[in-house]
Amino acid sequence: MPLNFLDWTVLCAYLAAMVGLSVTLAHGQKTSRDYYLAGNKTAPLPIALSTIATQCSTNSLIGAPAFVAFATGGGILWLQYELAVPFAMIFLMAVLFPVFRRLNLISLYSFLEKRFGPGTRVTMSIIFQFLRAFSTGVTVYGVSLVLKVCLGIPFWTAVMLLGGITIIYDTLGGMKAVIWSDVVQLIVLFVSILAAIGVAVSLVGGFQEVLGRVDPDRLHAVDFAHHGLGDGHTFAFWPMLLGGLFLYVSYYGCDQTQAQRELSTRSVGDTNRALFLDGMLRFPLVASYCLLGICLAAYAAANPEFLKALPLNESGETNYNYAVPIFVLQHFPHGIIGLVMVGLLAAAMSSLDSTLNALSALSMEDVVKRYTPMKFSPRLELLASKMLTVFWGSVCIFFAFYVGDISETVIESVNKIGSIINGPLLAVFLMGVLSRRINSRGAVSGFVTGFVVNLLLWEFAPQFSWLWWNVIGFVIAYLAGYLVSKASPTKVPFDLENTFFRQSKTAAQTSGIGWRFYYIVLAVYGTGIFLFMVILF
Repeated sequence: MPLNFLDWTVLCAYLAAMVGLSVTLAHGQKTSRDYYLAGNKTAPLPIALSTIATQCSTNSLIGAPAFVAFATGGGILWLQYELAVPFAMIFLMAVLFPVFRRLNLISLYSFLEKRFGPGTRVTMSIIFQFLRAFSTGVTVYGVSLVLKVCLGIPFWTAVMLLGGITIIYDTLGGMKAVIWSDVVQLIVLFVSILAAIGVAVSLVGGFQEVLGRVDPDRLHAVDFAHHGLGDGHTFAFWPMLLGGLFLYVSYYGCDQTQAQRELSTRSVGDTNRALFLDGMLRFPLVASYCLLGICLAAYAAANPEFLKALPLNESGETNYNYAVPIFVLQHFPHGIIGLVMVGLLAAAMSSLDSTLNALSALSMEDVVKRYTPMKFSPRLELLASKMLTVFWGSVCIFFAFYVGDISETVIESVNKIGSIINGPLLAVFLMGVLSRRINSRGAVSGFVTGFVVNLLLWEFAPQFSWLWWNVIGFVIAYLAGYLVSKASPTKVPFDLENTFFRQSKTAAQTSGIGWRFYYIVLAVYGTGIFLFMVILF
């Protein structure tokens, strides 16, 4: 069922509202800190919701239900990925963010300069900027393909619609617009998922009928039988738990696109509260779109003609990533269809907006201000920051037109790109936070070694679960960094104050004492999720 005038009205009204919101939130911006950190005035809850919205992108909304419903070896095994989140939050609250907040950072990589020197900062920042822009281009490409089919528009129009609107409201409103637009987008996304679940359950004939029609193997949530170390099983329990732990610590703590929001709070206490809320609230959303996958599997079993309506990929096989939007187009009334399309756009924009703001911050703080001889006034610095957002938006859109060769595995490709860098990146930051012996040469050498090892695993060991790359890359990078530093000792920077974990009584008080109750709650919550999955599934 194509979109009609009512659907397009809903869609256009939403996009206009996003731009209007950013214009309103732009008032009061005077410095780049206002633009990148929302003036350090944002409360924990909107920051937590914004972070969740960014991570649950359109790739998750369309990819996870398709994995649960139709992928070979799929099912609600995807939920194993979430077991690590509460424990990752504990580590971030206790170790990393107290250090970052004491240093009052905008760019995370300014920590690396203070700890290792300017060369490490600039090298790591530039590598991250390129890889993040490329992976974002892949995401824009995949989402635009879906929008092309669902909205009935050319591919280039879909790219420009998604990228153009995001660039406009992100450039105008900065981090404040990113956070509050993400909050709105998360609400729209969650309502869309619940609506789709309700319609699917009704069409199948009730929830008991849904469970009765689904292949029982897809209802197994935990896989202890495999290990992912060469057995060809990517989504076994241990790689998803341990690989997920390293992935989430790195993603939340060392990825500028995520961590920048946590740096936008008023204090380290508010940062910890935002992380705590992330750890508690993420699982229900992920569980909802996995439940949607179960409902789609039951609907397809009851209506075999549904799968025939899905588009084919370039190899002539059914592209299950279109299952959610095609189901909506077939069974939702007009107006609600427009709202769900808003949900697809919202999920994509919530990932793109934070990336553009983060890349702009890194370019401004780590490159432009360092290598430009002119002195920036606050007004000129704010203008340059906005122009850099436009620049990186254009780069991501450019990449979206040149990644067609990996289109068949867009979702997994995005995850793989992240898993290549997550472990080594985390290792570099923990070298700085935990060790006084590792120097700049060791940090950079360790990162490169871990990164290359992961690339080799991708190319020559496809039977290894890519989730293990997060662990392997970290271990290799940290060991290589330590050994290189020991073999070629160099003078460390003079000013290392506040760069180490719990280096003094004051630092210890800031970094976690008084938060033990929250750590226990998160640990019990994570354990409870695990027991729930084992007992019921």
